[in-house]
Amino acid sequence: MENFNEYQFTRAKEKVDNIKSFYSNLLSYCIVIPVLAYINYRTTSFVWAIFPAFGWGVGLLAHWMKAYGYNPILGKNWEERKIKEFMNQNEF
Repeated sequence: MENFNEYQFTRAKEKVDNIKSFYSNLLSYCIVIPVLAYINYRTTSFVWAIFPAFGWGVGLLAHWMKAYGYNPILGKNWEERKIKEFMNQNEF
């Protein structure tokens, strides 16, 4: 039972670390992209700032999906269900 509690603690800590990392990434995005847009506005008429905003935005979306366990392909809690399935089979 102690191993299970350690496992739960480890999983919870990983989840909190992922969420914390996501918010750090979001804060960086909210600071850097407007600065790039301002530089773009002041230097040229070509709107190049949309490319890093889009690319980083896609990465940010993927980071959010990982942090909050959203997986549109495999469904919610897929990983946990598979772990329980393999633990019940005792076939490692």
